[in-house]
Amino acid sequence: MTSIWTGSKVRLRGIEPEDWPAFQRFDDHTADMRTVDRVYPPRSAAGYRQWAAEEATRAPDGDEFRLAVESLSERVVVGALSTTGADRRAGRFGHGIGIGREHQRRGYATDAVVVLLTSMFGELRYHRCEVSALAFNEASIAPHRKIGFRVEGRLRDHEYCAGRHHDVVLLGITADEFAERHPYAPL
Repeated sequence: MTSIWTGSKVRLRGIEPEDWPAFQRFDDHTADMRTVDRVYPPRSAAGYRQWAAEEATRAPDGDEFRLAVESLSERVVVGALSTTGADRRAGRFGHGIGIGREHQRRGYATDAVVVLLTSMFGELRYHRCEVSALAFNEASIAPHRKIGFRVEGRLRDHEYCAGRHHDVVLLGITADEFAERHPYAPL
C-alpha cells in the first residue's frame, strides 16, 4: 500500500491554490450544484482563486475537512469530498461528495468514499457514517448502496429547489458493515 488516501481510481489530497479552475467549472452546472448543496450566485475567477488559496492553508477542524478528489489515471481534480458532523463521543460522522459533470459515471465517487471510510473507520475509530441525498439524486444514492450503506429513512418535502420541495433519503453504514464488504489492508 502506498497511502491510505489512495484508492484504485482516485487519490484524496489537500486542495491546492491552482485547483481553482476545476472548481469554477464544476459550479457551472446548476443541476450538479443542486444535488451537492444548493445553487450559489456566480463568483468571479478572483473569488475562486481566493477560495482555493484559503482552502489550501486551512487546518482541519478536528475530524472535519475538505479534500480534492484527484483521478489516478489523468492526475486532474475530478471533485471534492468533505466530512461533516464529526462526533467522536458518539462515534459518528457524515460526508458530502461532488464529482464534476465531465468526470461522472467512472467510479470516482465510490472509490473516494471507500477511501474516506477506510480512514475514518479503520484509523480514527469512528463507528458510523450517515449521509443524506435528495430523493431524485439516484447518482448519489446508488453508489452509496453499492458500498454498503442502507436506506434508513426519508424526510418528506424536506429540501426546496427547482421550484418545489423534495424528499431527502437518509443512509447509514457502520464500521462492521463496511469492513464486511471492504476488508482493511493487512499490516
